[in-house]
Amino acid sequence: MKDDLGQNQWWRGAVIYEVYVRSFQDTRADGVGDLEGVRRRLDHVARLGVDALWLSPFYPSPGEDFGYDISDFRSVDPQLGTLDDLRTLIDEAHEAGLRVLIDMVMAHTSDQHPWFQDSRNRGDKADWYVWADPAPDGTPPNNWLSAFGGPAWSWDHRRKQYYLHDFLASQPSLNWNNPDVAAEMLDICRGWLEFGVDGLRLDAIAALLNDPELRDNPVRNDPSEVNEGGAPDSPFRMQRHTYDRDPPQLIAHLHRLRDLADRHPETFLMGEVSDVDSVAVGAKYTRGDDRLHSCYTFQLLNAEPTAEGLRALFDRFEAEMQDSWPTLMLTNHDVPRAISRWAARDHLSGDRRRLSRLMLALVLSLRGTVCLYQGQELGLTEADLSYEDLQDPFGRAYWPDYRGRDGARTPMPWEELEKNLGFSSAAPWLPPDPDHAPMAVDRQEERANSPLSWARALIDWRRETEALRTGALTWCEAPFPLLAFRRHDAEDDLLCVFNISNRAVDWQPEPGWQVLSDAPGTPDDGGRVPPFGFGYFRRA
Repeated sequence: MKDDLGQNQWWRGAVIYEVYVRSFQDTRADGVGDLEGVRRRLDHVARLGVDALWLSPFYPSPGEDFGYDISDFRSVDPQLGTLDDLRTLIDEAHEAGLRVLIDMVMAHTSDQHPWFQDSRNRGDKADWYVWADPAPDGTPPNNWLSAFGGPAWSWDHRRKQYYLHDFLASQPSLNWNNPDVAAEMLDICRGWLEFGVDGLRLDAIAALLNDPELRDNPVRNDPSEVNEGGAPDSPFRMQRHTYDRDPPQLIAHLHRLRDLADRHPETFLMGEVSDVDSVAVGAKYTRGDDRLHSCYTFQLLNAEPTAEGLRALFDRFEAEMQDSWPTLMLTNHDVPRAISRWAARDHLSGDRRRLSRLMLALVLSLRGTVCLYQGQELGLTEADLSYEDLQDPFGRAYWPDYRGRDGARTPMPWEELEKNLGFSSAAPWLPPDPDHAPMAVDRQEERANSPLSWARALIDWRRETEALRTGALTWCEAPFPLLAFRRHDAEDDLLCVFNISNRAVDWQPEPGWQVLSDAPGTPDDGGRVPPFGFGYFRRA
């Protein structure tokens, strides 16, 4: 059993494990993971030593965007289980010392949602979505673009107007300028908190609101501006998203969300910030004590994997966020697995198991809440899928230059020699990657030096070392490709060193630092930090 669940700010320094439900464990023999499958595999999550479980969307959905197109915010998709299954999962997670976060998708619904059906027929919810008349020539009302490609507007022949969709055309955008929409969505959040969840991961929070005047976005002329959102080289990146993302009015809704969370003590609000400068906007959304508790940035998810690039990004974190609390992750369900992206660079090619340890050690040593994605503890690589295997509409639209998100969403490998690696007795919705077979959980349980054993050791080390969980971070001078920083509080002072390269680097700490030989790390090679090496020191 972990620390008492009554800690008010349990999320500070916590490690959260993201489960992509459809790909975790199938118990219904239909090829799709389900809530009962998550429950049956809770022991794996608990043994990692993490503090919380984050569940991807489980709501009823047509599945155009695999749960992020929701047709009922208050229930569970029958393919994934029932409300009773969810309640049992939450109860058993709590018994195992795990808190539970759920995805809350508030910017849009499915076009199959009864609200949208009513709105397109100009019923009671006529103004619950963003509708607009065409331009005089019949084209969309402005130049806004969808992050998934093409105009952000689709014509509806019933209503004889365009409706806004920031993503797929089947995901119409809710009109948060309508107070009834805001009240209903807050009531939905309240219902899930009363149901027993411990936190909300807020999807695409910068897209919650848009300019009511529907002004055109300006051209992104300055190449130095942060380039986020959409597929690489897509037209979406040719605009500055001044009017369709992050309007000033959005902050008032963050105040209301925080007020709701404060009425349910120990609730954690974690924002996904995308399509904007996510470092600056994330800092704004978490400033003070009346907004979100934390946000994560796609700039870290897509960071240049060099010591210089990472140091510059972390310096910017410190400058922008100041007293705000960041959430850190290197990989998740929306981006290619980081181990493959990093290993593709010449200076990081080589032993992927050692690279996997290095990446885990780095993110678990930084200041913030850490999210790990299922399979990251195994060192899973990005699956190489054919076009015929793709399910993600984002990937199908931009193939082959951009292959979408399916390569990070293939089934979890549980048993090396079992059918479909132990995920399902039926054909899975995405094919298991044969390269993941030797990385399966049962295979790694047998090896003392496996990525899984290292992940457990590193998470235990973080949990038992308060300076790593909640202490301050101060950078130290070290030659690139090394990253060196102190994590310190009133009781402890640690020096953390990481070699972001596949070559040994000559380096020794200044006098007064003593190596922690009982901490996870790679051995000192006679005053040299070995390839992919890392270590921890304490003031003597």
